[in-house]
Amino acid sequence: MTVADLDVVVLVGAVVLLAAVAAVRITSRAGLPSLLIYLAIGLALGEGGLGLRFDDADLTMVIGTVALAVILAEGGFTTDWRTVRPVAATAGVLATVGVLVSVTVTSGLVLLVLDVDLRTAIVLGAVASSTDAAAVFSVLRRMPVRGRLRAVVEAESGFNDPPVIILVTVVTSDAWSTSGPLGIAGQIGFQLLVGVLVGGLVAWAGAWALGRSALPASGLYPLATLAIAFLAFAVSGVAGGSPIMAIYVAGLVLGNSRLPHRSATASFAEGLAWLSQIGLFILLGLLASPGRLLEALPTALVVGAALTLVARPVSVLVCTTPFRMPWREQVFVSWAGLRGAVPIVLATIPMSVGLPGAERVFDVVFLLVVLFTLLQGPTLPWVARRTGATRPQNPRDVAIESAALDALDASLLQFAVPERSRMVGVEIAELRLPPGAAVSLLVRAGEIFAPSPSTDLRAGDQVLVAAPREDGAAIERRLRAVSDHGRLAGWYDGAPARR
Repeated sequence: MTVADLDVVVLVGAVVLLAAVAAVRITSRAGLPSLLIYLAIGLALGEGGLGLRFDDADLTMVIGTVALAVILAEGGFTTDWRTVRPVAATAGVLATVGVLVSVTVTSGLVLLVLDVDLRTAIVLGAVASSTDAAAVFSVLRRMPVRGRLRAVVEAESGFNDPPVIILVTVVTSDAWSTSGPLGIAGQIGFQLLVGVLVGGLVAWAGAWALGRSALPASGLYPLATLAIAFLAFAVSGVAGGSPIMAIYVAGLVLGNSRLPHRSATASFAEGLAWLSQIGLFILLGLLASPGRLLEALPTALVVGAALTLVARPVSVLVCTTPFRMPWREQVFVSWAGLRGAVPIVLATIPMSVGLPGAERVFDVVFLLVVLFTLLQGPTLPWVARRTGATRPQNPRDVAIESAALDALDASLLQFAVPERSRMVGVEIAELRLPPGAAVSLLVRAGEIFAPSPSTDLRAGDQVLVAAPREDGAAIERRLRAVSDHGRLAGWYDGAPARR
C-alpha cells in the first residue's frame, strides 16, 4: 500500500465515522437503535452498493467478539449495582432459563412451519434468542424507564449473551453428536460460573490496585481500567470459562468501585463502545449480500414473529411470574427485548465452521434484526407509557468524580450543582461535611476562588472537596441527600452529621 492509498483509506474511514456519528442524532429522535444506520452504511459500501467485496466470516467473528466485549464492559461499567442488586435474581433467571425457554419455543415453531432439520432449527432459535446489550443500552438509556425495570432488561441483555454464545458454539461443533442435553447444560453452567468468578476477582484486585496508585497522567487511568477488564476476559478464556461473562462482570465490579478519575474513565469507555458499535455494524453490513436477502425474507418473518410474539412473551411469563412481576411490567420486559449485533455476530459462527445452510441462517438473522428493530424500537416508548414503565426524571442527581491523593491518604471529589437541585442557596457550612473535609475551590462563571463557610452555592457551580479517603462514601451520600432534600437533610444511612 502506497502513501496515496493510505490517504484514501483514512479519508474514507474519517468520512464514514463522521457520518455514523451524525446518524446517532437522527436515530435518537426516531427512537431507533443507531445500528440500523450503521448496517445501511455497510450495505452501501458492500457488493450491492460501491462494490467493496467482503466475505471473511472468520475475521468478522473475531472482530465481533472483541467489539461485543468492549460494549459489554462499558455496559457493566455504567450500571449501578445498587439498582441491579434487587433484580439480579430475576435477570439471572431470564438470562438462563428464559433463554432455554425462548430457544425451545422458537425452534419448535420453526420446525413446524419451515422445512429445516432439527440442528438448523436450534441454531436459528439460539442465535435469534439473545437480546442485544448495545441495542438495549442505547434505547433504554434515552428513555425515563423506572430503575428496576430498566435494570432487569439491561442486566438480562448483559448476562444472556454468554449462555447463547456457548450454546451456538456447542451445537455447531462436533459436540452436537457426542454430548447429550445434560452435557451441553453442564458445559454452559461451568463456563458461566468460571466467567463470573474470574471476572469478579480480577476486577476486584484491579480496582484495589488502581485506588492506591498515583499514575503520572490522568489519561492512564481509563487505559488501565480497560486493560483490567480485558485481563478478566483473557484469564477466563484460558481457564475454560466464558470470556464474555467475565468482562461484563468485571465492568460491573469496576464501575461500582471507587476508582480515581471515574468520570474520565466512563467517558473513554463510552466513546470506545460507540466506536466498537460503529465498526461492528458496518462490518456486518459489508458481510451481508443484498442479492440473497430477498429470498430469506419469508423465513425471517416467520422466525421473527415466532420469537417476538410467542417465544419471548412465554419466556418472560415463565421466568418473572415466580418473582410476582405484574403483567404490565411483563409486557414491557417482553417488548424491550431488542435484537442487534449479538444475533448477527452469532450467525457468523455457523459460517466459520462450514455448517450446511449457514449463509441462509445469517441472511435470516440479519433481516430479522432489521425488521423487528424497526417494529420494536419506535413503539417501545409508547409501550412503556401504556404499561406504566416510565418514571419522572430526577433533575437533582449530583454527578461526583473522585481522584486519589496517595501520598496524603486523601481524595479529591468534584461535583457540579444541578439546575433544579435543592443544594442551590445552601451555604458551604450547611453542607455539614465530616471533620477533615474541606471545600477548597469553587468555580463560578469562569472565576475560581476559595469559598468561605458562608458562601452560598448556585446552580452550575463546580465544587472541589478535599477529604480523608475513608470519608469519601459518606461525603457522596451527604451531597446527594442535600441535593434532594435541602440543608436539613440527614444521612441516608440514618446516622447524624458529624459537623
